[in-house]
Amino acid sequence: MHIETVIFDLDGTLIDSAQSLLSAFDGAFKSLGCVPVRPLDRTLIGPPLTQILAALSGSDDADLLAALAIAFKDRYDDDSYRETAVFEGVETMLSELVRRGHRLYIATNKRKKPTYRILEHLGWTGYFDDVYTLDTFEIPAKDKTQLLEWILRLGAIDVQRSVYTGDRDDDGRAALANNLAFLLATWGYGENIAGVWRKVNKPENLPDTIGAM
Repeated sequence: MHIETVIFDLDGTLIDSAQSLLSAFDGAFKSLGCVPVRPLDRTLIGPPLTQILAALSGSDDADLLAALAIAFKDRYDDDSYRETAVFEGVETMLSELVRRGHRLYIATNKRKKPTYRILEHLGWTGYFDDVYTLDTFEIPAKDKTQLLEWILRLGAIDVQRSVYTGDRDDDGRAALANNLAFLLATWGYGENIAGVWRKVNKPENLPDTIGAM
């Protein structure tokens, strides 16, 4: 099997956005006079925003979650996203994959606005053929599994010649549900990974791993 297309998760795979996200969560809760019920740490990063806010607030109150989401987006989209860091070796990896002729995509649980702001801030827009977020489509995708399903339905990506790369079990399960090969980026946020996935421990090793598939 020759891999033509590499689809990437974003947070925890290409970028270390923990500090920028946690800063925005902290500001959002403080602005509403709320206290998170669990520590603000990087284990939170990855799931859709509403799931993170529900876990942090310990509440399923729709009005509270909506208010927290607005406060978070205001802080993150306008300022905190600039605190995004890049994992060591990722830029070299992206350049090498493009040099070898692979087509690169992003499929992320992030929203479109901050995703594009981050890519522009990092100067990365030229690496990717396209970028898909939960709110790319007219009806937002409910999770990564559905997002990948809708991306593949567009017909531009040959599932048999593609691989999804992410740092969490959820990413692996989403790929499996869509018959996509999966590579686990162990340099990311994922801890105590339960799935039995093929692992890559350094970004610089990914091009050769993909070349051997």
